[in-house]
Amino acid sequence: MRFCDVSNLPICRGQGSIGSDKTSSAITMRIGTRLATVAMIGVMLCWPAYSQTTATRAERELFSAVNQARRAQGLQPLRWDESLAAAARRHATVMAERGSAQHGFEGEPSLSVRVKQAGGHFTWLAENVTQGPTPEFIHVQFMKSPPHRANILDRDMDSIGVGVVEERGQLFAVEDLSQAR
Repeated sequence: MRFCDVSNLPICRGQGSIGSDKTSSAITMRIGTRLATVAMIGVMLCWPAYSQTTATRAERELFSAVNQARRAQGLQPLRWDESLAAAARRHATVMAERGSAQHGFEGEPSLSVRVKQAGGHFTWLAENVTQGPTPEFIHVQFMKSPPHRANILDRDMDSIGVGVVEERGQLFAVEDLSQAR
């Protein structure tokens, strides 16, 4: 390995010379400022990819998988509905807290009340709930279950919100589907 030995180079002292304290400080300051600016731009550009949680990615993957399944059957894709997603996330949180995937728990509002509380307006509602290790596993389970598959492929549905909560490596997933009003 070779190192540059600069100990034998002359040190220039004086106004405006390369080795002067003022110039060195100014150059160091400019380089530091530029490096900080580049780092901040890099963080801002990359932040969306890193800030997505496992749950957020799982929600997007399930939403995409539902619409792929619908397209494969010649059906229109479902629109994302944030009110449905909020209701689904609340229920997924309850499921994760209780460690069980169910459509409702004692003391919890019904599906229609949960969606209305989240600001949703609908003519018809359906819900898919389960838990599993990955979004792919969850979607396959939904499609293998006749009632869940029927919800996903229901021609009358036009909107969906997906909520996923991760708890101890397990994903608790809720798909709330509706015919919007």
